[in-house]
Amino acid sequence: MDFNGKTALVTGGSRGIGRAVALGLAALGANVVVNYVRGADAAEEVVAKIKQLNGQAKAVQADVSDHGQAAKLVEDVVTEFGAIDVLINNAGITRDGLILRMSEEDWHKVINTNLSGAFNCTQAAAKKMIKQRKGSMVNISSVVGLIGNAGQSNYAAAKAGLIGLTKSVARELSARNVRVNALAPGFIMTDMTENLNEDIKSSIIDRVPLGRLGTAEEIANAVIWLASDEASYITGQVLVADGGLAM
Repeated sequence: MDFNGKTALVTGGSRGIGRAVALGLAALGANVVVNYVRGADAAEEVVAKIKQLNGQAKAVQADVSDHGQAAKLVEDVVTEFGAIDVLINNAGITRDGLILRMSEEDWHKVINTNLSGAFNCTQAAAKKMIKQRKGSMVNISSVVGLIGNAGQSNYAAAKAGLIGLTKSVARELSARNVRVNALAPGFIMTDMTENLNEDIKSSIIDRVPLGRLGTAEEIANAVIWLASDEASYITGQVLVADGGLAM
């Protein structure tokens, strides 16, 4: 896979899957914009690692759930590097709780960041990619968007919504040579899972046919492949990387 001369925007790129994707794209030659909301130090650390590899990168703070900030983020990418060739909609949060106890605020926070944030960035990037007549987008969904998960109705709804967004936008943009796909990870070793107690981790692993949690790097490899020209005849698809959990 070769991303030389291409520019990628990775939302939520300072940690976890986003960080692994940003580093992986840079290693294959891409210019990378690492988006973050909080944790500037972590974002700058990713940029520093990319520059150590002689890559080009920039950290840009923006709350993608804000339509104006998302639009400006995409403009900043094009201003800095001249184009946007790859968009990875990875930014996401959790606010878990059973449906009877979930606050309206926690519902909207997750939907606004995980789903509306992807819409905002997709809309802004699509305008650029249509003019370029090329581009690739990958939305980071989740296996819980396919099978649900108790205590995560907000998260599951947002991730399921991303799948619908993916397929609809893929149909709209395919005539302009812009591909849109989704990657649905299972349970992955990230900041989100580090805080789970050992009993919960063990119960999750017991449900995974491969018998372990995945790594951010494993998910990044799949995301990068979907974004690459190696997957040039694939659009509107959902690739599930979950160790067999949902099969």
